[in-house]
Amino acid sequence: MGKSTTAVNIAAALKLQGAKVGLLDADVYGPNIPQMLGLGKADIQVINTPTGDKFLPLEAQGIKIMSVGLLAEANRPLAWRGPVLHKIITQFLQDVEWGELDYLLIDLPPGTGDAQITIIQESPICGVILVTTPQQVAIADVRRNIYMFRQVGVPVLGIVENMSYLICGDCGSRTPIFGSGGGEQLAAELQAPLLGQIPIDSRICSGGDTGNPIAISEQASPASEVFRKIAIALNATFKNQAA
Repeated sequence: MGKSTTAVNIAAALKLQGAKVGLLDADVYGPNIPQMLGLGKADIQVINTPTGDKFLPLEAQGIKIMSVGLLAEANRPLAWRGPVLHKIITQFLQDVEWGELDYLLIDLPPGTGDAQITIIQESPICGVILVTTPQQVAIADVRRNIYMFRQVGVPVLGIVENMSYLICGDCGSRTPIFGSGGGEQLAAELQAPLLGQIPIDSRICSGGDTGNPIAISEQASPASEVFRKIAIALNATFKNQAA
């Protein structure tokens, strides 16, 4: 569905709006955030603070990052069972010295399993953004996620539809490769805002491969404009909540 790519580009778009942003890669089975922001395996520093020893996040593109992908060996499977997974996520939530942030985005693995439950139990989540693609199978998965978060009182901030359409390079027409209307249907059904519909663009993929998110590297592109509008909508949401 492109959750990690979406998380990276929303983080980048928020940074461009002037926000202080952290990004926690809690997708411990597929920790791709470091690569998408141009970071390889790194020595994570531990610093002493008044509340104990803390990990110091790395920084790329002006975004603070913590991920098990910074610690794990490349190309090795991360086959962790529930208790170990719980401990790792809890440690990343409680023992990272993020400093002053406006937003801490958390990229979760797919589904409604151990990682999601741990995040709900251990952190004061302000809300979730669900990423889907237009086809009905993907929508069914996201629907289950929304019900789970709502059952435990976590607000759904909105839905992002990824791979919504392909823009013709010659005429500018839009072709819905994977069908259309799925995100709008889900938003109407569950009364959650549709924050944006991201087009298919090879530069999104290449940006993730090279560590240059399209929201920063191609700010005039249609995809980058969608991410910018999502960032503006999030800023407005939290500004209204604080008022």
